[in-house]
Amino acid sequence: MIKRAELSSYLNEYLNCDSFKDYAPNGLQVEGKDDIKVICSAVTASEEVIAIAAEKKADALLVHHGFFWRGEAPQLVGMKKRRVAKLLSSDMNLFGYHLPLDCHPKLGNNACIAKLLGMQSVKSHKAGNTTDLLWSGKLKKAMTVEDFAALVAKNLHREPLVVSGSKDNIQNIAWCTGGAQDFIIEANDLNVDAYLSGEISERTYYQAKELGLHYFSCGHHATERYGIQALGEHLSKRFKLDHSFIDVDNPV
Repeated sequence: MIKRAELSSYLNEYLNCDSFKDYAPNGLQVEGKDDIKVICSAVTASEEVIAIAAEKKADALLVHHGFFWRGEAPQLVGMKKRRVAKLLSSDMNLFGYHLPLDCHPKLGNNACIAKLLGMQSVKSHKAGNTTDLLWSGKLKKAMTVEDFAALVAKNLHREPLVVSGSKDNIQNIAWCTGGAQDFIIEANDLNVDAYLSGEISERTYYQAKELGLHYFSCGHHATERYGIQALGEHLSKRFKLDHSFIDVDNPV
C-alpha cells in the first residue's frame, strides 16, 4: 500500500514532470481515496476504461491521455461530466502523464518502441520545444520496406500504413510515438532511412515522398500502449501494488 501523496510525489520526481511544458497537467488530475493498493493503467481515461477500472476496484488509474487539455472547454458537462462522475463515485484517483511518459529514458513510449523493435545505438533528440522527444537508432541489419513493416506489425500488433519514399532499404530509423507526424522534417535531418510515428496527415504523404524518407504510421494507440503499462508494472514491483493494464482497442 502507498499513500496518494507519496505516490504523487514519487511519480513527479521519477518522471521529472516539472521540466516539461505540456498540453495538460501531469500528475494527480482527479483526487480519490488516500490509500492505494490496486492500480490500473491505460492509454486514455475514456468512460469505458474508467468503468473497467471501477469493476477491478482500482484505487488509482494511471493514463497517458488524461483530462484538462489546453484549449478545451473547462465545463464539466456531457462526456467529461460522465467520466469524472464515474471516478468520483468510485473514489478513484486519476493520474495522467503525457510528455514525461513519452520522453522517459527507461519506461517511456519511445524507449519501449526501441526495445520492441530491437534498436541499437539509440539516441534521443529535441523536437519542437521538448528535449528527448524524438528518438533514433539502428537496426542490426538493413531490411526491405516490406520486412520492416512486417516487424512493426508483429511487435505492435497493428499493420502500419506505409509511405515508401525511395527504393532504399531501411537500417537507420527515427521515431516518435503518437501524433508526431509533423516531426518528419526533424527526423529527416538526422539522416535516417525511415521515420515511424503513430498518425499520418494528408501532408505527410507528400513530405515523405519529397524527402525520400520511408514513413510508417503505426497507430496513435498502438505506439503508446507500452509506456503506461511499463510504468504500472514498475510501481507494482516497487510498492507491492496490484496492477492490471486495460487495453481497450482503438484503431486510430
